[in-house]
Amino acid sequence: MTTAVCPGSFDPLTLGHVDVVRRARTMFDEVVVAVARNSSKTPLLTADERVALARAALADLDGVRVEAVDGLLADFVQEQGASAVVKGLRSGADFDAELPMALMNRHLSGVETVFVVGDPALAHVASSLVKDVARFGGPIDGLVPAEVGEAVRAALARTGGSAR
Repeated sequence: MTTAVCPGSFDPLTLGHVDVVRRARTMFDEVVVAVARNSSKTPLLTADERVALARAALADLDGVRVEAVDGLLADFVQEQGASAVVKGLRSGADFDAELPMALMNRHLSGVETVFVVGDPALAHVASSLVKDVARFGGPIDGLVPAEVGEAVRAALARTGGSAR
């Protein structure tokens, strides 16, 4: 059985993320969605919220599971017995950001990274943009799974970040 890890902070999970996971599942027997903490970002949603939302959004996919990750991705990949890391790319800028991480993960664990080109119809969808649109009361329902949209609006209301 081949296993791949699809990591990210997923703050929030977008339809672009869902697309990449669905397509990764066609290439691997199992895909582990690894919800990570990104030390360079302050998340809107808690790690537990992000895990629960990803589980709900991906529940219809056999062979996909969602786990929280603390620590190095390279260690997590080895613990899972994964043969690859899967990352989605929307543009050349994504590749430029992902390449050093892919090389470091290969250096640390020997595991290769597979890049999946995102659906062009979703190339404009980024978690940071989703949060920005939501902060100003804009519609995000066509960018994220329904339960994610509700959670983003609730988190903004809770933190005083607005959601009009």
